[in-house]
Amino acid sequence: MVYRPPPKEPERYRGRRRAPTPPRSRYAAVVTTAFVGAGVVAFAAGAGIPDAKQSPQALSVDTAELLDRAAMAERSSRDFDRGPATSINQPAPDVWLLPVHGYRFTSQFGPRWGKLHAGVDMAISEGTPYMAARGGVVKLARWWGGYGYCIVIDHGDGIETVYGHSSKLLVKEGQRVEAGQVIGLIGNTGHSYGAHLHFEIHINGRPTDPVPYLRRHGVDIPRQVEAIFTGEATP
Repeated sequence: MVYRPPPKEPERYRGRRRAPTPPRSRYAAVVTTAFVGAGVVAFAAGAGIPDAKQSPQALSVDTAELLDRAAMAERSSRDFDRGPATSINQPAPDVWLLPVHGYRFTSQFGPRWGKLHAGVDMAISEGTPYMAARGGVVKLARWWGGYGYCIVIDHGDGIETVYGHSSKLLVKEGQRVEAGQVIGLIGNTGHSYGAHLHFEIHINGRPTDPVPYLRRHGVDIPRQVEAIFTGEATP
């Protein structure tokens, strides 16, 4: 029998080596990557990766497309791990809250002593913390005539809230605050007859009765009830 040497490996396979199988200690680390890789391989098998001898331009286009798909799959995997965005982990941008709790509702919006009482009064012990009824930017935080130490918060869309007769202010003008954030302490400063919070709502510069307005947003001042949600309730 004449000895015939084995045929030489075709020229196009020279230099290629089989990728080593990852050791068992790294198995868990590559499981996630395997899912993304499987998708890339499946796409390549269906579309057909061009041979290296073909146009380099065609090769670069197909490779870029595969890399884009792999990157998209990886991003989707990360988003899934973080979990969906829900109302539980996202702040409510339009929420309204009571500025204080445990008060006595002592004075309503309307005429009083020949003048307009432009807000409502909530009587409570001096030094009690009170909060921003809604998120916004502090427009005023200083002594303001008959309001005593006062805070005005701009909530955007022409809506402002006013907090009067404070004993101490805990925010500064220009500061961003969130609904429920403590902004001051109840006091008896300015034209006041006993410790209380004087609370107003202005719409486009005009005082508005806070009771019906906030009731449409899930907050009942006389009953001291608040329902946290976005959007308006039925009147």
